[in-house]
Amino acid sequence: MTESSGSSDLWNLTLQHSPIGMALVAPDGRLLMANRALADMLGYEVDDLTSRGFQEITHPEDLAVDLELVARTLAGEIDSFRLRKRYLHAQGQVIWGDLSAALVRGRDGTPLHFISQILDVTDQHQQEERLRRANAELERERQALEAIFETVGVGLLLIGPDGRYERMNRRHEETMWLPFPDGHEGHAGQLGHVYRLDGTTPLTKEEMPSQRAAMGEEFDDYAYWAGEDPLTRAAFSTSARQLRSASGERLGAALAYQDITDLMRAIQVKDQFVASVSHELRTPLTSVLGYLEILGSRSDLPAQVVRQLRVVQRNALRLESLVTDLLHVGQADEGSLPLRRGPADLASLTRHAVEAVAAVAEEAGVSLEVDVPDRLDAVVDEQRMRQVVDNLLSNAVKYTLRDGSVTVTLWEEDGTVLLAVSDTGIGIARDEVDQVFDRFFRGHQARDRHIPGTGLGLDIVGSIVAAHDGEVTLESHLGVGSTFRVSLPLTKV
Repeated sequence: MTESSGSSDLWNLTLQHSPIGMALVAPDGRLLMANRALADMLGYEVDDLTSRGFQEITHPEDLAVDLELVARTLAGEIDSFRLRKRYLHAQGQVIWGDLSAALVRGRDGTPLHFISQILDVTDQHQQEERLRRANAELERERQALEAIFETVGVGLLLIGPDGRYERMNRRHEETMWLPFPDGHEGHAGQLGHVYRLDGTTPLTKEEMPSQRAAMGEEFDDYAYWAGEDPLTRAAFSTSARQLRSASGERLGAALAYQDITDLMRAIQVKDQFVASVSHELRTPLTSVLGYLEILGSRSDLPAQVVRQLRVVQRNALRLESLVTDLLHVGQADEGSLPLRRGPADLASLTRHAVEAVAAVAEEAGVSLEVDVPDRLDAVVDEQRMRQVVDNLLSNAVKYTLRDGSVTVTLWEEDGTVLLAVSDTGIGIARDEVDQVFDRFFRGHQARDRHIPGTGLGLDIVGSIVAAHDGEVTLESHLGVGSTFRVSLPLTKV
């Protein structure tokens, strides 16, 4: 390479006005020349910078690699090299630079100097480092989720926005043969050996949990049986949640399947036992009540004996009521709660229920207020609906203190029958309101006051109302009172 005065001037002009850091570096590392861009990058004046060697401005941890490349270039193994390295700023901070270096030799091959270009890539490097850390964190999260997905004790299923099965974990895959022994086509709503809790009624496509989730529903504890053979089938409780993007776009759904077979088998055994015992008790109770009625009709018994017979009769009737409730619960669990629908005057039914509880209310010092129309005809199971009103009224009186009141209101509105039973009683704690319709549940107020009860009454009310395609709700305030509202679709006579 020749070095004329013209080429030297051109080089100096390029060096000084280049926006990229540039330098001429001697083979021993001394900076022969440096431009303003490089000086500004490293925080030095140009004269101060050129009094140093590249070793001084190179980060100690990157110096060995740099020296090795310089040595290889001087030895003729390579003509140039490129390296991302750290430089030391005059103020002590680290500057990342993208170094490109080429060796200039004389005519005889003697190394003259390196032409070096250094591009400041500190911001780019920091962004890349942040991205690397973010990717590493995402990978750790992915691996953790993968481990959870495969090791949890519930079946997990992901459904795409088109209803296709995208992924399931091993737990769910192991149970798929029960409802689908011939294989599954991998889309939501496929019918198989899946039954309601009665164990005999197949689920429709719209009732399949996968189809419900694919249609955008979210639900919890949706229970059913899966499997053709009643002896080997399993029960599952399924929950579903929708998956959405940050913008709200629906991406699909996630379902979790919990095996509740042992629980359901235990409930079946318990219900069969309760039903069997209840039937066995009912026959002798009927006989006892019959003889008590005969004895009670006699006029030649001493007054003390009559009072004692009435005590026996009240307790026998209470026991009969409990047995009836237990039988009712068993029927509701089996999904076979019988309804004998027919024309009934709900207004008359409500008034008779109020009259029946009037004596108990009077003895407890509770006033009764009734607001019902002269007549309200509907097609319902009259006996079952009488149970609903009786249970709500007896509860209201039982949990209302002396000098309190119970109000019963019945009306029709927009094709719906509405019944409200309000009291000024002890009320129910806010954290217990959602549990009052659970079987055998009794609030702490009732337990603390030793108010008798089994916790079956409201469960029975709920099952009867549900069988009529209705709804029962509760509004209650502790120490103020409660209001139960029953709404039924009005079926005209």
